[in-house]
Amino acid sequence: MNLGQCHNFSDFRTLAKKRLPGPIFHYIDGAADDEVTYKRNSQSFNDVDLVPNVLAGVEEVDMSTEIMGQELSMPFYCAPTALQRLFHHEGERAVAKAASSAGTMFGVSSLATVTVEDIAKISTGPKMFQFYFHKDRGLNDALLERAKAAKFNVLALTVDTITGGNRERDLRTGFTSPPKLTLDSILSFAFHPMWAWNFFTKEKFDMPHLSGHVTEGTNLAVSVGQYFSTMLDQSMNWSDAEKLCQQWNGQFALKGIMSVEDAKRAVDIGCTGIMVSNHGGRQLDGSRAPFDQLAEICDAVGDKIDVVCEGGIQRGTHVLKALSVGAKCCSIGRYYLYALAAAGQAGVERALNQLAVEVERDMKLMGVTRVDQLSRSNIRTR
Repeated sequence: MNLGQCHNFSDFRTLAKKRLPGPIFHYIDGAADDEVTYKRNSQSFNDVDLVPNVLAGVEEVDMSTEIMGQELSMPFYCAPTALQRLFHHEGERAVAKAASSAGTMFGVSSLATVTVEDIAKISTGPKMFQFYFHKDRGLNDALLERAKAAKFNVLALTVDTITGGNRERDLRTGFTSPPKLTLDSILSFAFHPMWAWNFFTKEKFDMPHLSGHVTEGTNLAVSVGQYFSTMLDQSMNWSDAEKLCQQWNGQFALKGIMSVEDAKRAVDIGCTGIMVSNHGGRQLDGSRAPFDQLAEICDAVGDKIDVVCEGGIQRGTHVLKALSVGAKCCSIGRYYLYALAAAGQAGVERALNQLAVEVERDMKLMGVTRVDQLSRSNIRTR
């Protein structure tokens, strides 16, 4: 299989599996415990059917939307994800360029492998910085100031990683960041020589936002679960989130909201957006799928705050179903990470383009010419 043969989420996943060493692939692909919630995130969309209208004159379709003050050419964006240069040596640079080219937003993680300053130089589109609240308050201040100075448009505080999820695939494969050199990992690298060549001969792997503050994950190999459990501040509360919102003094979101009560609190502290998300099923297994929670959250706060559906998006019809329920936008993670692993910037560009083509085609088949024409009148629950 090659990039030209990738036509959907599953195809990109297959090619990524071919290109990546086992521990790296399973880090992207895996989730917590029995991975029930991970599977449910996508399966939940199957419980809702679309009801199309016809004869609507759909020659011209406008897929654009506005989310937290950012104009996007399509109703989805690239969610912030960590460690991208593990998946392809271009890492966040490739995703930033592809997202800019597509006219959508790119989220950069605190645990990114490229700096916000570098991303600001190469990205012409809207940018989100995903904030992890560390025990080290000096590091927190530095992250905030760097994102401000780089003129990022949105700050998103992740609130569902108060401790690390039980990612058993990582325990079995021995995945760490940076990768440990063990007999098993060396064999896996040997069977993927192109990945190994790029990883070991290109710029040294680092998480530059953390350098000078922590050694874990940069010079000291740890699992992501260990990092969350030991480095992030488990005392973080609503007062901390409100203070951070005030310090940022701009478009501010909470990433990882799953209850109506928390959505209402987000409005109260001044947030302009929330991501309804369970961290891709990687934290609390057995929790609800974001799409299943979307209606009650949109009913409660959808007129006061921008709601994003994040988790399980694999098809254009998934995007349309989320928008019909009341989300302003969707965000994708694994979808573009598989594409990045498969072929770098070209892979991400193809993935974004194919999902956009699906959304446009499905809007025409639904009989709508703008995303704001979608509503619950065109969906039915099984």
